[in-house]
Amino acid sequence: MRRSASWPPLDRTTAEGFWRSVAAGVERGERILLVAEDGDGVLGTVQLVVAQPPNQPHRADLSKMLVHRRGRRRGVGAALMQAAEDAGRAAGKTLLVLDTASPEAERLYTRAGWVKVGVIPNFALWPQGGLCDTVFFYKALG
Repeated sequence: MRRSASWPPLDRTTAEGFWRSVAAGVERGERILLVAEDGDGVLGTVQLVVAQPPNQPHRADLSKMLVHRRGRRRGVGAALMQAAEDAGRAAGKTLLVLDTASPEAERLYTRAGWVKVGVIPNFALWPQGGLCDTVFFYKALG
C-alpha cells in the first residue's frame, strides 16, 4: 500500500479512543502501562504487551515509547526502559522485542543494552505521508 498524502492532525476523539483501548487492555491483563510524571504532568509512557500467542508466553512487546519534549535529555526514556524491563521480569518474561523508526530512539535502546536485529524497508507509514523503514531490537532479560 502506498500513501503519499499526509495524515490529518490527530483529533481528540481518535486519541481518546486509542487510550481507552490501551486502558481496556491493561484491565484485561494484556498490557502493562508505565507512566513517568513530574509536577507539570505526564513526561512519558511505555507499554508492554504481555498477552502473546501460546507458543510465545516467555516474551513481551515493548510498545509506544513516548517521551514529551519536556522530558527529553533528562533520563526519562532510560528510566521508562528500565521500568519496562523490570515489569517484564516481574511478569515472568525472559525476552522483550520492539521496533522503531526513530534514530534518537535507536540510540536510547542501544545504550540500554538492546540488540539491533535488522531493518524492514517500508514497514510503516510516516504521519506526514510516505513509507518508512523500521528497525527491530530485542533484549534477553536475566
